[in-house]
Amino acid sequence: MKDETKCLHSGYTPGNTEPRVVPIVQSTTYVYDSAEEIGSVFDEPTKSLIYSRFANPTVMAVEAKIAELEGGIAAMCTSSGQAATLLAIINICKAGDSFISVSQIYGGTINLFSYTLKRMGIECIFVDNDAPISEILAAFKPNTRLVFGETLANPALTVLDIEKFAKAAHSKNVPLIVDNTFPTPVLCKPFDFGADISVHSTSKYMDGHALQVGGVIVDSGNFDWTKGDFPEITQPDASYHGIIYTDVYGKAAYIVKARMQLMRDFGVYPAAHSAFLLNLGMETLSIRMERYCENALQVANFLASSDKVVSIRYPGLISDKYHSLANKYLKGASGVITFEVKGGKSAAVKFMDSLKLASNVIHVADIRTCVLHPATTTHRQVPEDKLPAAGVTAGLIRLSVGLEHIDDIIEDVKQALDKI
Repeated sequence: MKDETKCLHSGYTPGNTEPRVVPIVQSTTYVYDSAEEIGSVFDEPTKSLIYSRFANPTVMAVEAKIAELEGGIAAMCTSSGQAATLLAIINICKAGDSFISVSQIYGGTINLFSYTLKRMGIECIFVDNDAPISEILAAFKPNTRLVFGETLANPALTVLDIEKFAKAAHSKNVPLIVDNTFPTPVLCKPFDFGADISVHSTSKYMDGHALQVGGVIVDSGNFDWTKGDFPEITQPDASYHGIIYTDVYGKAAYIVKARMQLMRDFGVYPAAHSAFLLNLGMETLSIRMERYCENALQVANFLASSDKVVSIRYPGLISDKYHSLANKYLKGASGVITFEVKGGKSAAVKFMDSLKLASNVIHVADIRTCVLHPATTTHRQVPEDKLPAAGVTAGLIRLSVGLEHIDDIIEDVKQALDKI
């Protein structure tokens, strides 16, 4: 099936007289006929449903839909995008390990990597998104377990050269994990270019309506864990009767371990009702992404023609530094634009406060146009001297173009620029 059809039909197929819409299974518990049977499930948790901290039928339907859209073997939803990123890393990293990440990533992820994981004894080695492969390889240490990047960075809007980073990672027998939030599987399928695992903040375009926070990890099933140094996957797990994930689950070893071990211990699983709302957003994802891209390109062209704008970043523009990479990896550059206006931070604030249609919110990728000042919000805790490396300046504005009529969006932007 094509993506438009998958958005509507993947993950759930009703039987005769069953509900056409994915039902909300609002229950924490599941009934068994015998004590022996329920006990056996604790030996093999994937055998059937145990408890909604692990899995829930409503959430499982959405997981299956996302996995099929992304082209993966399986997916696991989480309570937030940050939770998905955290679990994706610590599923194979422990105290004393390191991993490599591009520096142009979301500010909250920078904090997670630079401070929280550091306190857990896991080192993040940052490299530039545009670094040559020789520089990426030089950053590896004997204890480096993975490489991480964002396909379309928030808010730097750099495009990850997935094949380059995958080549570097695989030459060292470690996986490439990518955050594919902004493109979604509709605009980019990282597994087609060598990525091994993807994470998403489903709170953004997948949900689309700013209704609930969520995340997801998707496993391609392509990485051979037996060729690298991953004893947590290839050796007995004492917390599950000595099970060896690669022996029992094969290509799905990584994602099954994440569910059986980490979701069991951290419990960051979404509620059934949240998954129901996410599925409603997913059903229109394909058609919405087309309109986001169309609207954003027109707004970007308008901003590029304004004498009030100093610089603009949008990979959909022919003049953009990452336009060629966007053509290679993306079917569209999403609906997010970043730009600077003349006058720095004060002018940026004036522009934002003058908007009438667009909202000032701590969010992005909504159906409604919204705006944010990254330096004082999403990247507020990032040290000032590290902001440029993350693609953030004091005067940078992140504009998330919504689905309003394009004439209304441009008129709002124009009248706000006129106030500067």
